[in-house]
Amino acid sequence: MPIEIVAVSARDRSRDRGIDLSRFDWVDDTAGLASRDDVDVVVELIGGSDGPALTLARNTLAAGKAFVTANKAMIAHHGLELARQAEDKSVALKYEAAVAGGIPVIKGLREGAAANEIGQVYGILNGTCNYILTTMEERGSDFADVLAEAQALGYAEADPSFDIDGVDAAHKLAILSSLAFGTRLDFDGIAVSGIRHVIAADIAEAQALGFRIRLIGLAESDAGGLFQRVHPCLVPTSHPLAHVAGSLNAVVAEGNFVGRLFFQGRGAGDGPTASAVVADLIDIARGEYGPAFAMPVDALAEPPVASSAVRRGRAYLRFTVVDKPGVLAEIAAAMRDSGVSIESLIQRGTAPDGSAIIAIVTHAGPERAVTDALERLRGSASLTGEPMLMHILDL
Repeated sequence: MPIEIVAVSARDRSRDRGIDLSRFDWVDDTAGLASRDDVDVVVELIGGSDGPALTLARNTLAAGKAFVTANKAMIAHHGLELARQAEDKSVALKYEAAVAGGIPVIKGLREGAAANEIGQVYGILNGTCNYILTTMEERGSDFADVLAEAQALGYAEADPSFDIDGVDAAHKLAILSSLAFGTRLDFDGIAVSGIRHVIAADIAEAQALGFRIRLIGLAESDAGGLFQRVHPCLVPTSHPLAHVAGSLNAVVAEGNFVGRLFFQGRGAGDGPTASAVVADLIDIARGEYGPAFAMPVDALAEPPVASSAVRRGRAYLRFTVVDKPGVLAEIAAAMRDSGVSIESLIQRGTAPDGSAIIAIVTHAGPERAVTDALERLRGSASLTGEPMLMHILDL
């Protein structure tokens, strides 16, 4: 079946898009695309979890037409509803461009790894954060300076909160989790924290210890339920994710038969997005539909949210403290009383404001012990700021 564009719609008709659109019908009301008799597929690149994008998706599927989107927020929040609509009308709902741009990770998990039981899926899911962290790493720059540069270059939005606070990565992780484990989308079950509070000293300490800091989205499914977290992590330099630099994305899936699958590429931008959208259109033209989440919505499992308290692992803790006698002893006592075993402890020189930085790496142990130690130190007069906790990716 040939693919032919018949109509387009956008907010600004006058904008120069570098292509002649005059041969196509221009539709001012985007929702009107769904009702046209000459339209078989609608492609949505509006963005946003609700509003015009969601209205267009609902109208398109209700009209019995296929729908292609790059909108991870809408899929993360409303994907099950839309998938059910698509099933009821026997039409396609495709969203390859919603996760990791042009990297064919959706197709890879849904089709290529279908014979595997996936134990874990994790990776670098936000190019803006990865650009900021790797630039801080290369230059020793502070977070605020690199963020401003990223905004000037167009890597970060004027309001970068969705990126730097981990929300964008969480949207993508929710989708990956559903595909990897055959579970219902559960965005609200993701523990999310971003890179806003990572400082140059953290980057330097990580490098000295043989790690690089990356914002990692990680999901695991086991007898305890579904665990999902987006969090800055210390990644060993021996791990492939430590070498993913700039605005690139990368996704790792661990299968029981294939072992480690590693997907890397450009995660955003017009070229990668267009590549993924056209790949979805080609599938539809070939008649390759299938359920949006690899199985019918009613067959998707709904596991409980797994607690992080029982997870075991190593952690990096950074404290900014008043440089005075007894501070180290106070922190060490909190670790001891909570059952945290310390692998290494480093204190750097005093800053002009009289503060010092203490960095601790723990031995492997239950995460609740580290959380308890930080709670014991809450409100301490010895601390001049909030402690920074980053888990160590020992995978």
